[in-house]
Amino acid sequence: MLFGTSGCHLCEQAEVIVKACVPDGVDYVDIAEQEQWQERYAIRIPVLYDPETKQELGWPFDRAEVEDFVGRVSRM
Repeated sequence: MLFGTSGCHLCEQAEVIVKACVPDGVDYVDIAEQEQWQERYAIRIPVLYDPETKQELGWPFDRAEVEDFVGRVSRM
């Protein structure tokens, strides 16, 4: 999952990086949809999150960091 919100230029940059690294894509979750996400991620977005391992990769991140994160969580 990629947590972000509309109108966030950093979230847009993160989405481009994640899409380049994960061919099947990831779910984009707008934090405005639920209050709990707003409270948790409001000043931290964009955040790449793996719901199975509950690991997070917070911004700033680059392609190499996303590839490493995806590789680590997929091995768990």
